[in-house]
Amino acid sequence: MNKIQIIVASALYALSGLIQAAGLPGPIVSTDWLASNLANVQVLEVTGQVKSFIKAPEFEIDKKTGKKMLVDAGGHIEGSHLLNSKDVRVERLLDGDKTKFLIPEQADFQKLIQSVGINSNKPIVIVPIGMDMSDVDEGLRAFWQFKVYGESNIAVLDGGLAGWLAEGRAFSMAPAPTAVGNWVAQAANKDLIATTAEVVQASKSGNIQLIDSRQPMQYLGINKKPDVAGFGHIPGAKNFAPELMSRSVDGALYFLKPVTYAAVMEANGIKPKEPSISYCNTGHLAAGSWFIMTEILGNKSAQLYDGSAYLWTKQGNKLEGVPLN
Repeated sequence: MNKIQIIVASALYALSGLIQAAGLPGPIVSTDWLASNLANVQVLEVTGQVKSFIKAPEFEIDKKTGKKMLVDAGGHIEGSHLLNSKDVRVERLLDGDKTKFLIPEQADFQKLIQSVGINSNKPIVIVPIGMDMSDVDEGLRAFWQFKVYGESNIAVLDGGLAGWLAEGRAFSMAPAPTAVGNWVAQAANKDLIATTAEVVQASKSGNIQLIDSRQPMQYLGINKKPDVAGFGHIPGAKNFAPELMSRSVDGALYFLKPVTYAAVMEANGIKPKEPSISYCNTGHLAAGSWFIMTEILGNKSAQLYDGSAYLWTKQGNKLEGVPLN
C-alpha cells in the first residue's frame, strides 16, 4: 500500500468512525450517550416555556441528606436549538372549517423547523423539559410530526433537560441560534394520522382499539377541558393515563421498560401489538401513548387522531362517561 492509499484508508476509517458515533442508537437516547455525541447531532429543545431557555435552573439542598435537588428546570444543553411547542400545532381549514390544534401543512412545518436552525442529514435529538408528562408529550408531539413528514434520524432524550440538570451536567443560558436551517419535509405519511371517519369506524366495529391518553377524571367524564364539547370518552376507548407512562427519578421523568409498558397496557385492556388509534383532548397527550406503542413496543400500526376529542365533538360526535348525578 503506497502513501496515498494509506492516507485515503485512514481518512475513510476516521469517517466511518464518525458516522458510527453519530448514528442514533434508537428512538430514545440516554444522557451519557448524548454527552458523548453532542458534536455529531442537532439538539432541539421543545417547550412552551421558552423564557426558561435563558434562565438559570433552580436547585435546593435537602437538609437531611445534603443532596442537591432540581426544583425548576432552566437553561439548556450547550448548542441547543429552541422550538416553541405553541408553534408546533396550528389552526387550518379541515373540510372547509377552521380547526385548531392540527399538524401544519408540509410547507409550513418545513418553514418552522428551518426557522429554528435545523438541517437535513444530521441526527436530531429532541429534548423536552422532562418534569411532567405533559411537557414530555410536547417533545413527543414534535417527534410524531417529524415522523409524519419523513424524518427517521430522530430520537428523544430520556429524562429530558431535567434529567441532564439533575445529573449535574453543564448547561448554557445563551440565546437560541438565529441561523436558518435547510431541513426538508417529505410528503405526509398519512398512515400515521387517523381521521374522524376512521375513529368512527373503530368505535363502531372494535377492530381497531382506541386509546384515551387523558387523566381518568376526563376519561370518565367527571370533568373536561374547555375545548372539548362534551364529557367522557369516545365509545369503546380504553384509558392509558399519563401517570402510567413514565417514572420519576430526582424530579426527572424516564421511560419504562417495554415489558412494563406491555403489562400496564394489558391491565388496562389494551393489546400492545394490535392496531390502535391514540387520542386525548386536542392531540397533545396522545403523542405519549402513540410513541410508546410505535417506538418502544414496535407497533407500526399505531396512529394518532389529530384534533382528538376537540375535533370529535366539534364534528358532532358524542362522548360517553359515568353518570354525574
